[in-house]
Amino acid sequence: MATAAKPGVPEPFVFMPRNQKPQLLFVLLHGESANPRQLFPLAEAIGKAFPAAMIVLPYAREKWSADSHGADTQSADEASTYYWIKPQEIDVGNYAAHVAQVLPTLIGQIAALQQSYGLTGEHTALAGFSQGASVALEAAHAHSGLAGRVLAFSGLYARMPDKVPPTTMLHFFHGADDQQVSADEVEATLTRLGQLKGDATLDVASGVGHELHEALISQAVMRLQTCVPLRSWEEALGMLQQKLTAPEQGRPVRKTVH
Repeated sequence: MATAAKPGVPEPFVFMPRNQKPQLLFVLLHGESANPRQLFPLAEAIGKAFPAAMIVLPYAREKWSADSHGADTQSADEASTYYWIKPQEIDVGNYAAHVAQVLPTLIGQIAALQQSYGLTGEHTALAGFSQGASVALEAAHAHSGLAGRVLAFSGLYARMPDKVPPTTMLHFFHGADDQQVSADEVEATLTRLGQLKGDATLDVASGVGHELHEALISQAVMRLQTCVPLRSWEEALGMLQQKLTAPEQGRPVRKTVH
């Protein structure tokens, strides 16, 4: 990326559109104990659906492995697993604070990419799986206008939000059988976002656990292709109501994938 990542962390995977300048930017954030290859199926699906998109898959900032004595040691192998937060530093009380420490570098990297290619937040989408979903959601909240969409797979906020980004659609994709982040927790988050008048959707796949399942990937592409931002509906409705009395428009929040 244009802004330097943490020393020792490999350069991100970058997929550029063929024979044209990028018109869209997707930044995909892998989960804990993984690397960007985890999101290659999602990158492939996005690339097919949006051939003018630039797709960037950065490595998380911490790479650790257990040595023969059980101690934590860094590995230079790019195939190693990476974490956005050192696992031994995480507990329930400090998770949000550690996620917040990751955000400035990531936001700077995204902003640099946008500037380099003449793109704005309206042309940008963040996606993440598990811990990467938490980072993507919190980044969109920390920097208003950073991204027009956030795709959160099997992950939630580091802490329950008290406000919503006004120009960002939030899409949650979850497995009904997820044992790490329960569907009930996601439902509670959607309820909270509704109270805050956020623009959010939730798609739940039955028989799916804590995984980047192909059904959820397909639904994410569908959401990107067909879901109109709530603010656009409101603007259009406002213009219509100036001319005639129209029934109140509604949008579904939750859908079962299969």
